[in-house]
Amino acid sequence: MTSDLALIPAPLSVEDRGDTPGYVPLDERTTLDAGPGTESTARRLRSALGAATGFPFADGPGPGAIRLRVSEEVERRYGPEGYRLSTDGSIEDTAVLVEGGGPAGVFWGTQTLRQLLGPDAYRKAPVREGGWVLPRVTVEDGPRFGWRGLLLDVSRHFTPKDDVLRYLDLLAAHKLNVFHLHLTDDQGWRIEIKRHPRLTEVGSWRSRTKWGHRASPLWTETPYGGFYTQDDIREIVAYAAERHITVVPEIDLPGHSQAAIAAYPELGNTDVVDTTALTVWDTWGVNPNVLAPTEAVLRFYEGVFEEVLDLFPSTFVHVGGDECPKDQWKESPAAQTRIKELGLADEDELQSWFIRHFDRWLTDRGRRLIGWDEILQGGLAEGAAVSSWRGYGGGIAAATAGHDVVMCPEQQVYLDHRQAPGEDEPMPIGFVRTLEDVYRFEPVPPGLPPEAAAHILGTQANVWTEVMENRDRVDYQVFPRLAAFAEVAWSALPAPDARDYAGFERRMSTHYRRLDALGVDYRPPAGPHPRQQRPGVLGRPIEGAPPIV
Repeated sequence: MTSDLALIPAPLSVEDRGDTPGYVPLDERTTLDAGPGTESTARRLRSALGAATGFPFADGPGPGAIRLRVSEEVERRYGPEGYRLSTDGSIEDTAVLVEGGGPAGVFWGTQTLRQLLGPDAYRKAPVREGGWVLPRVTVEDGPRFGWRGLLLDVSRHFTPKDDVLRYLDLLAAHKLNVFHLHLTDDQGWRIEIKRHPRLTEVGSWRSRTKWGHRASPLWTETPYGGFYTQDDIREIVAYAAERHITVVPEIDLPGHSQAAIAAYPELGNTDVVDTTALTVWDTWGVNPNVLAPTEAVLRFYEGVFEEVLDLFPSTFVHVGGDECPKDQWKESPAAQTRIKELGLADEDELQSWFIRHFDRWLTDRGRRLIGWDEILQGGLAEGAAVSSWRGYGGGIAAATAGHDVVMCPEQQVYLDHRQAPGEDEPMPIGFVRTLEDVYRFEPVPPGLPPEAAAHILGTQANVWTEVMENRDRVDYQVFPRLAAFAEVAWSALPAPDARDYAGFERRMSTHYRRLDALGVDYRPPAGPHPRQQRPGVLGRPIEGAPPIV
């Protein structure tokens, strides 16, 4: 039955109420009866279904109403994000009953309701006349993981605010609930900080941009930049919250910081580098210019984080901590003096000192630090959580030590990596990870003891935008693989080798039509779309580039 309905992600159970003949109709008389705590979801549902059907969906009870309710019984069974969706016609004057364990559960239930109405329910204008019908079913469902995320890198290529809002809608349609916003890097600082205005005046613009991956000989010789004002961020966060999505900000330190150093040269290791000569970086890769380990730098970033905390209510704040070369610290007399003053063993422990400082600082303000798995180097801060990107190893080590983990290994869920081995893939970089590969990804490493597995908060797909210069390119790399990832993150799937990929492909045949209705420029199952292909060197692996595996 699930395959027939083409629900993605797959729910825990679907009961076909075939004993009750026919379908449940929706028409211009259908109302929306929103119980306490569901009003926001009712507004979203009315907007989406009203646009697609042309029906008003007036407030209140009525014949054939869509009833939205929070249910303690559903919460006990499936948690606050769980739901029960009934279209069996057994409740008087009710066409549809959506009961959630909490307001989020009701919202996710309405996403399933929208899928049951078919791909046309995703249109922004009516495409057919007359009534709409729903199959008579009861769906009971709840997520496997509490953290079901997507990272979007807006530093390498900037994503305008309206496109960010669009992506939040796409996450919601796939029952993903965390949006990790990578706001700062060597190539651009993308968030307004009022006490440090040069971060955006200088740090949000670079003079040119690498075209292609690291070994490409080509640049686009046009100044490039952009940033979000604080009002933009407030709008993004509020838009996400209405869709029960948490926005997790990332402010990188102590590495990936050249844009900040270009804006404020005193942040760098001035005793070994002429930081006044640095500009926002115009290429990709690991940058040697890192923050100086000084009290002044700590105070500067405390000021940054104070403004960030005012904008983002997320419990977790991401501080990066990855790919921090230690060469400048090894050469810097000031850094070496700092190591001795603090009684540290080496430069790895100096990085740990950076992370521990902000772990304590965030904890004192009721927040939690999360960073990439390199923050394990030199000792992990007591309350820190880990985003495990270099495979499973860092996540296993952190979880075994009692730290919370988000699994996002690059070998499985870096969606900037190529989707097929053919040379016609645009900007073919990284590991080949097909739709099936993502579908068979398992966030919890086999053999992990139960007490350690309990620390796996969930999983996240990461989208790094070095070779994604616009929305269409991001769409192409992310979809359809995000649909497979969403099912891995939400559904109670069997072991990877036992998963019904053929059944998933059958459901995807319908889901592609939903993506069409949403205007998503996904990679077609038959291969690259011609408008995504690049001529000459840009459409093939670049000579001298790292091997593609």
